[in-house]
Amino acid sequence: MNLASFVTTYMEPEAEDLMVEGLRKNYIDLDQYPQTAEIHNRCVTMLANLYHAPLQPGQKATGTGCIGSSEAIMLAGLAMKRRWKDRRIAAGLPYDKPNMVFGSNVQVCWHKMCKYFEIEIREADVSPDCLVLTAKRARALIDENTIGVSAILGSTFNGEYEDVKSIHDMLVEENERNGWNIPLHVDAASGGFIAPFISPELEWDFRLPNVKSINVSGHKFGLVYAGMGWALWREPEDLPDDLVFHVNYLGGDQSSFTLNFSKGAGNVVAQYYNMLRFGYEGYRRIMAASMENAEHLREALAATGYFTIVDKQHMPLVAFALINSSRYTCFDIQDKLKARGWIVPAYTCSSGAESMVIMRVVVKQNFSSHMANMLVQDILKAIETLEQQYILVETAIATPKEKKHFKDVVLAIQANLRRHQSGLTTRGVC
Repeated sequence: MNLASFVTTYMEPEAEDLMVEGLRKNYIDLDQYPQTAEIHNRCVTMLANLYHAPLQPGQKATGTGCIGSSEAIMLAGLAMKRRWKDRRIAAGLPYDKPNMVFGSNVQVCWHKMCKYFEIEIREADVSPDCLVLTAKRARALIDENTIGVSAILGSTFNGEYEDVKSIHDMLVEENERNGWNIPLHVDAASGGFIAPFISPELEWDFRLPNVKSINVSGHKFGLVYAGMGWALWREPEDLPDDLVFHVNYLGGDQSSFTLNFSKGAGNVVAQYYNMLRFGYEGYRRIMAASMENAEHLREALAATGYFTIVDKQHMPLVAFALINSSRYTCFDIQDKLKARGWIVPAYTCSSGAESMVIMRVVVKQNFSSHMANMLVQDILKAIETLEQQYILVETAIATPKEKKHFKDVVLAIQANLRRHQSGLTTRGVC
């Protein structure tokens, strides 16, 4: 079972049927398929309302569907760069050195965006005791050429929410002090479909006036198959109009602000199905159940005595590290679990905490408490095997080859194993 990926791998049969029907409809051909456009616009409006966009009665929300959060981040980055450039031109200031500020724990798409669009990367290092961007770390990197700061709602490394409000307040303070206009973007690829249902009181979205754009992945905790993301802007003026293209060669005037063009309507239809099918309460129950299963796994792993938990319980994600890695590493456990059919990634943390190796389990709606028990038992079996391998090597190294017959070496190894096995028994963790 793949516990590495955030991407949805299960949908209801009815949703799958609707996706198949939508595959043959070109999502961008609004004149031919006007209801697909209506479905898309309803999804944008529902998400804008979920994230507290300041919409007036009858006002159209500003946003677009994307292939995923990577495309959404590209679009948000373009909008931030263009608004910064326009302000610099209007003030008669140079605009050749734009920079973007984020933590070293960002997903790789942020590096792609900066490289593709010629934006200087200003990346704040993390640390073993704090694996995310903080207001203090961001403050040291911003200046008049900063097009924006990105805060992550759900870090890929350990699922932690960055303190969006603290970073927001710091930017408001610095903007007022220096006459800048640096916006805050929230990368809510994972947390955007969790926080509104699990932590509705948390202020991270358009309730904060300097949050100008948000991206979210429908194909993660939005519960749609791969290929669905969303980019939303606080108000229409936060998306420069000259970045929106108008075409009429499909039969009528159509606005477009995407990096892609033709694509099937299946994912958009599936997102709309989920929103209608589950509603707010349905999403809340699904996320609450996943959080409960994650907590069960977290407690079971901690009870083994082998691991320390490094996530902050913000998301249905469990990140953990070995307390003692002198005999074997998380990478060794990863290999043993793979042989048992589990894909549990082991990886080094980002810049500033590279020496820290952790493992991660993404707890999705199809991961049950029974599966959590099975996983912990297989982790303990992997550890027992690795301990025995270590003892074998240790015994062989300690045996002088010139003084003992091969049979004696084997007997010594077997005796050593028996002495250690009493310490390898599991402690009722499940």
